[in-house]
Amino acid sequence: MKTMTRRNFVKQSLAAATLLPALVPGKVLGANDRIVVAIMGVGGRGSFLAEAFAKRPDVELAYVCDADRRRLPRIAKVIETLQPRPPKQIQDFRRFLEDKAVDVVINATPDHWHVPGAIMACQAGKDVYVEKPMCHNVWEGRKLIEAARRHGRVIQVGMQSRSAPYMQKAVEVVKSGRLGQLVLARVFNMMQHGMSKDTEQPVPPEVDYDLWCGPAAKSPHYLGYRWLNLYEYSCGPIPGDAIHQLDLARMLTGDLPAPKSVSASGGLFVLKDGRDTPDTQLATFEYDDFTLQFEAALWTPYMKKTPMSQRDKGLIPNWPFNATRLELLGTKGFMYVGRHGEGWQVFDGNGDLAETMPGHQGDKEHIENFLQCVRSRQQPVANAEQGHASALLCHLANIACRLGNRRLVFDAATESFPGEPDANKLLKRASYREPWAAWSRL
Repeated sequence: MKTMTRRNFVKQSLAAATLLPALVPGKVLGANDRIVVAIMGVGGRGSFLAEAFAKRPDVELAYVCDADRRRLPRIAKVIETLQPRPPKQIQDFRRFLEDKAVDVVINATPDHWHVPGAIMACQAGKDVYVEKPMCHNVWEGRKLIEAARRHGRVIQVGMQSRSAPYMQKAVEVVKSGRLGQLVLARVFNMMQHGMSKDTEQPVPPEVDYDLWCGPAAKSPHYLGYRWLNLYEYSCGPIPGDAIHQLDLARMLTGDLPAPKSVSASGGLFVLKDGRDTPDTQLATFEYDDFTLQFEAALWTPYMKKTPMSQRDKGLIPNWPFNATRLELLGTKGFMYVGRHGEGWQVFDGNGDLAETMPGHQGDKEHIENFLQCVRSRQQPVANAEQGHASALLCHLANIACRLGNRRLVFDAATESFPGEPDANKLLKRASYREPWAAWSRL
């Protein structure tokens, strides 16, 4: 299969990357040394990660940082109960980049700060755990890969389902041939988000708004949580969630490289609240002998994520109404896969249930994998290459949708659209705002 040839090439390239030496001299961590961590961005996900890292006996969370100072006292108080010393509370992350004692930076900022913050950390000799989607646009993803290689840094992207044992077992099932030849995968991200309730308001005095906007354009009004709905700062709420399922689709199909083409349909049909990202998005990614279909919406109350209280309990969801499921269609069998630790089920050629495996979410294992790689200097399971390849699907779907629901041919070698200047303009931000753009001139 031609596709398999490309897959083998990608795997060989990633394997070679594990042999890259650290190019920036730094602290050599012994087996008993505590890893010193700083976190930028302590909203919901950032606070979760801060606690998860601080609970480990081999970690010291030295800094909590956010452009919004109002967030700092609460998370600092929680961290203080988990380790001998309280973390320092700071507003500007550049302060901890200057601290040579810091080994690791957790980047849980909005999308537009993911790559700039991660590259600045690499330049300062820090390893990085960066939340998903790894990059705000295609060009930035490639720049982070280059920076990680240049500075010999370990990058782990927060696509934690890759580390879940049940997902790794699912990969084994697919590789075994029990499903036959995989011809089609369907990825869903269907749920109800609701209209934005934020209104235009002045910048709170506790927020360093220039820092928050960083290299993106500076909005004249405080955005609050509306940033997630605007292309200037976000990939959009659909990719922000669906990146997990798209990454798992790649993982289950042998870490697929870039598709040959993307087609899109959808738009803004229901949530007309000033956003410029779609509330409905369908995309088709074409490969040589395989098709990946993606369906997403933000207005479907009957499609449900598994509630937090029911995750990690070995429960199999009601698949047709599960909001974040994957479906793998092979010539011999069919497979449902759940993202939130819901496990998976295989059905044979007669449509009969052949095997069920429950699961649990992979956060703990993902952090463990990252910290092991910080010590060993090996590549983690969701390194910058994987983060870029999965985010690429989100960006391609967005570009095709923004251009009026087009079919676009994509050249993986140049990461561009041949003969499509309008599409190529959307591969990169038009400009980066000073004085926050130095990293972009690498």
